Amino acid sequence: MFAFAIRSLAQGVLVLVTVAFIAFSMFRFVGDPVVNMLGQEATQQDRQELTERLGLNDPWPIQFARFLGNAAQGEFGVSYRQGRKVSDLIKERLPATLELAVLSAIFATGLGVLLGVYAAINRTGFVSNVIMTTSLIGVSLPTFLIGIGLIYIFAVELRWLPSFGRGDVVRLGWWSTGLLTESGRKSLILPVLTLGFFQLTLIMRLVRAEMLEVMRADFIRFARARGIADRSIELRHALRNTLIPVVTIAGLQLGSVIAFAIVTETVFQWPGLGALFVNAVQFADVPVMSAYLMFVAAVFVIVNLTVDLLYFILDPRLRSGRRVAKGH
Repeated sequence: MFAFAIRSLAQGVLVLVTVAFIAFSMFRFVGDPVVNMLGQEATQQDRQELTERLGLNDPWPIQFARFLGNAAQGEFGVSYRQGRKVSDLIKERLPATLELAVLSAIFATGLGVLLGVYAAINRTGFVSNVIMTTSLIGVSLPTFLIGIGLIYIFAVELRWLPSFGRGDVVRLGWWSTGLLTESGRKSLILPVLTLGFFQLTLIMRLVRAEMLEVMRADFIRFARARGIADRSIELRHALRNTLIPVVTIAGLQLGSVIAFAIVTETVFQWPGLGALFVNAVQFADVPVMSAYLMFVAAVFVIVNLTVDLLYFILDPRLRSGRRVAKGH
């Protein structure tokens, strides 16, 4: 298992370096940061001085090597737009994005598994048909449209929930959370539903399909032949085997939640990393854009590594397969 973890970690590092190279290459063609920072009225001398100070006159390989070296230390340079360290900007916005993403993932995974199991056990019932129809709608609709619809219903028409912003937050050291205030909790509801709805429907359909497949397996028929109660078979035997592939998909979806949060944050004006990235694109703020993509790539790498290890632990066939291979 140690060799498996080392190999996966090496692949993750290679992915991060590749993402950094692609991001740094592409963003060099997104506008002129010097013009955005100084404006059109700046003199040529001012532009040259700023270009020299930012290191933009250095050859591209040197700039990229400098970026990688700083990134390895958790530093991503200085924002061209705000003149502040990018690491400080990310530190300020990270709590909002992680709070939104984690709550969305919990909502999608927990409710998705429950509804998927119910739809598999009662696949011919009216409620199951409603669940599957709703899941089809959730898979088909884009995230921004779901957010706009929820805003119209619950913020405009019913006026139950706020339509934008994070509400009041409480600071715990450098971390900030809205879970400890009433306005913060209300502000979380619509973004969490919007971001988690697609993942919810995907996990729900996956759980249902996997559980129906497991229920047709031989060991389930043997369990029934032994007289074991149906509820015990469904929840102890079938569900346990169903959750193995679900762990993989749910883990990958956690990375997707953080990556796709940019759309939800834009719709709800959520002060997270997604909004920071959108503003950086408008002002050709290359350090911020590169740091954001590096962050998303790091999340995917960490999640994939964790899922691979969990899959290796949960699925005995992988371990037995390796032992058999060593025996040969």
